[in-house]
Amino acid sequence: MWDALYSRALERAKDALPRTKGVLLAYNTNVDAIKYLNPRDLEDRIEKAGKDEVFRYSEELPEKITEIPHLLGGILWSIRHGKAAELFVESCPVRFYMKRWGWDELRMGGQVGIMANLLGGVYGIPVIAHVPQISKLQASLFKDGPIYVPKADGGELRFIHPREFNGDEENLTHYIYEFPRGFEVFGIKAPRENRFIGSADDYNPNLYIRPEFRENFEKIAERTELAIISGLQALTRENYAEPFEEVERHLDILNEKGIPVHLEFAFTPDETVRKKLVEILGKFTSVGLNEVELASVVEVLGEKELARQLIAHDPVDPIAVVKAMERLAEITGVRRIHFHTYGYYLALTSYTGEHVRDSLLFAALAAAAKAKLGDVRNLDDVDKALDVPVNEKARDVERRLKEEFGLKKGIAKLDAGQLSFVPTKIVAKPKSTVGIGDTISSSAFVSEFALRA
Repeated sequence: MWDALYSRALERAKDALPRTKGVLLAYNTNVDAIKYLNPRDLEDRIEKAGKDEVFRYSEELPEKITEIPHLLGGILWSIRHGKAAELFVESCPVRFYMKRWGWDELRMGGQVGIMANLLGGVYGIPVIAHVPQISKLQASLFKDGPIYVPKADGGELRFIHPREFNGDEENLTHYIYEFPRGFEVFGIKAPRENRFIGSADDYNPNLYIRPEFRENFEKIAERTELAIISGLQALTRENYAEPFEEVERHLDILNEKGIPVHLEFAFTPDETVRKKLVEILGKFTSVGLNEVELASVVEVLGEKELARQLIAHDPVDPIAVVKAMERLAEITGVRRIHFHTYGYYLALTSYTGEHVRDSLLFAALAAAAKAKLGDVRNLDDVDKALDVPVNEKARDVERRLKEEFGLKKGIAKLDAGQLSFVPTKIVAKPKSTVGIGDTISSSAFVSEFALRA
């Protein structure tokens, strides 16, 4: 059944996506410096930094990185759980430590950058991207295609490819430490491949918004029919107030114009910021989260036991996920919640239709293609994921959803609306995990609205 549904969804999405007129992407773009971890090297570094101190932070993540044990403990936390996490690196000595540690390759980074290259460079959809700092390196990492940044030139607002901007601004570098499934240090073995991110820039964490966007946002919004907001995760109780005012102003403009807006959530250490995000979530049409992110949100809603259940099992308990999604929808009024985890995706929507499930299937193929190939060059590359096997472990998840909610062909009617489920395709040895979550969320959101039309 699933193979047939996958094939049909792919053909429908490929036909529908070119009809999308424009997508606004804001706010975070950076350069990813990717390091593939070596077990012996990591163990040596942990020993030198103080094993006991490092292990303390491998159990509970700090809010930010101010010393080397925070960094190494965060890496260990991700290895232990097989889950991604990202923390802001506040300390200059730690930033220098990471720079000396080095990297194996440089790639486009930031949710906006990754999504712009996918939607514009692969799917051919016109996108307008907010790029906090347009350095020569940053601009060079954008693919060819209808990817634009606004530029105020002599009182006129022009939309040009980032490479044509001729910017010579700062490089904003995020250090990404990747590990494969089975990676082991000090007896801690990774249950699956993933990464830890240390973000070392001062623009994205403060949600710097370029003057072109502040002064011309209405004109920018007029050129789009969908919007994806990301990059709010590094804000803190000390610095969130002013940027959130601007974000809410942008949301109000988008809402007035009837433009559906997706919030791509990311692990947000600061509880005050998480509470504020929950407070304004009703201004978004949609939100995308994984189990760690969903747990952090329901925790600030006072559902501590539910939060614990979400990270207690691998794969994550689908019944607990649905309960958390229903609670989040009830409190915030957000109309679409897209949950993605290793092995399956769920969407809770206040509306119904097969297009919701089909968009998740397309997103799963796009993610599998990226994992398999390392980079997706065009829409036809997504076809190459059709032969990747469907996750067998998701059969138990599907069975439980059938028993609990009467799921049929991945769709169930709930009091809160429609629940859509798809088992994902698992690439045994992915070339990289960086950007897969952004691939999933942007592909699902954009294709769902394209398929609805």
